[in-house]
Amino acid sequence: MPHRAHLFSLRTAHAVREACVDEPYSSGRFFKDLMAGATVGIIAIPLAMALAIASGVAPQYGLYTAIIAGFLIALFGGSRYSISGPTAAFVVILYPIAQSYGLGGLLLATLMSGVLLVIMAVMRLGRFIEYIPESVTLGFTGGIAVVIATLQVKDFFGLSIDAMPEHYWDKLAVLGQQLPALDGLSTLVAVVTLAVMLLWPRLRTPVPPHLPAVIVGSLLALWLNAGGAAIETVGSRFSYLLPDGSTGAGIPPFLPEFAWPWQQAGADGRPLGLSWDLFRELIPAAFAIAMLGAIESLLCAVVLDGMTGKRHSANSELMGQGIGNIVVPFFGGITATAAIARSAANYRAGAESPVAAMIHALVVLLALVSLAGILAYLPMPAMAALLVMVAWSMSEAPKAVHLLRTAPRSDILVFLTCFGLTVALDMVIAITTGVLLAAVLFMREMAQMTRVTDITGNKRVQQVGVPEGWQVFKINGPLFFAAADRIFGELADLSQQAEGLVLYMDGVTILDAGGLAALNKLIASCRKTGTRIVIADLQFQPLRTLARAGVKPEPGVSYFYPTLEAALVELSGLDRPA
Repeated sequence: MPHRAHLFSLRTAHAVREACVDEPYSSGRFFKDLMAGATVGIIAIPLAMALAIASGVAPQYGLYTAIIAGFLIALFGGSRYSISGPTAAFVVILYPIAQSYGLGGLLLATLMSGVLLVIMAVMRLGRFIEYIPESVTLGFTGGIAVVIATLQVKDFFGLSIDAMPEHYWDKLAVLGQQLPALDGLSTLVAVVTLAVMLLWPRLRTPVPPHLPAVIVGSLLALWLNAGGAAIETVGSRFSYLLPDGSTGAGIPPFLPEFAWPWQQAGADGRPLGLSWDLFRELIPAAFAIAMLGAIESLLCAVVLDGMTGKRHSANSELMGQGIGNIVVPFFGGITATAAIARSAANYRAGAESPVAAMIHALVVLLALVSLAGILAYLPMPAMAALLVMVAWSMSEAPKAVHLLRTAPRSDILVFLTCFGLTVALDMVIAITTGVLLAAVLFMREMAQMTRVTDITGNKRVQQVGVPEGWQVFKINGPLFFAAADRIFGELADLSQQAEGLVLYMDGVTILDAGGLAALNKLIASCRKTGTRIVIADLQFQPLRTLARAGVKPEPGVSYFYPTLEAALVELSGLDRPA
């Protein structure tokens, strides 16, 4: 698929046509999209509800997200097969926002993140996501998986905990105190649901395992509740207001209504309101949502590219994600991004174009208005078991173990740092620290690769001849700020005992501002000591840097030659008085 990042504003009218440039979009391809969309839509229904609950809001808001954001992102995005909606990665960010600011704060943060994603798309920052190391990605996704699994312990074992503490270690302490009082029947439902999900793939059927697992868990909970058990369900935990003022159990069987995000309920149950202080408080969370949304959606697109041999438009995908997250909060939807598991299922089900993702959204819409009563019977322990499996899948444990066994120590350090900070503190801190640590360690390794070698006695040098008192040094590696001071500092010390230095720089690919400053210090040192310095065989980038800085030959001090041989031949001429 052609790269059209600069034309993402035209994707509204041409989304299907751009996705189907390989061949005309026919009724046969539409039928494949219809089947794939229906399949993924069915998969998405319990997942969207479970992820909304894990994010601290009622389950219908997850369905609203899959419907509205799922449709809009498919229409405006740049990936052919991506399915967008609520994802597990956001739980660790959204849950604290929902606890502190209520639904209104969560929706406002989502709106702000959508604006940031649009800005990233306009600035064409899509490809910069590629600069996040795998050790950082595996670290924070593994940490997120641990936090999500921890949050499911309460419902998995049927524990009676009114509210979870904010910090992870406090959560563990509360869960540990309450664990002896677990509800055996709730635990049975969760274990049976989990067992079905683990064993179902052995049947090698096209039906995804979580669907029969949730059905079996629901039937078991229904039978147990009929016998006098008190297993919590979606209907018993959540309720909604009907137009006549009465209360309904479970999720509302009607379409979401337009409402300003800041008019939704805050943490105290009253309308949130709008203020500059609130914006300022939510900016870090919005930035974290935008960054994670960009990473998740573009990683998903890259994975799909590898599966399909197609190419996505990174900036168009960011634009689609931004538009979806700007619009969905006005209808009660929470943060959305591309989901790798659902997107892969979409492709395997035979999807041909973004139409499949739009149909998936319509299937979720149909379930909302026609199956709300049935969805109220979904047991909370079964939903917790489903999210435990989601957490395990997103952790990519085999990759993490492989990294720990085979990667360099610096990558292992970055991975463990990101993992630990995500669990113990915050994902934003983890990603920021991980990227900075990875960059510093990479610069250290690159700096260590830059070396200076005395080649005065080299056969090639000796064949041309080196005047007495002169030394020839070969520099290999990038001369950037982390390496240049050391290299030129060593040469400055050597210059005090030498009549002249020849710097053979054909192995220097980069000379940055720090390297330029260090080179100027060396030239200044040579000027003071009366040592002459010859620079030979500069590559294009270092030569351009010197030219921009106005560095010129200085008679009696510094000279520049295109090749080492030319420099050595002219050394006799340099020995004549200037």
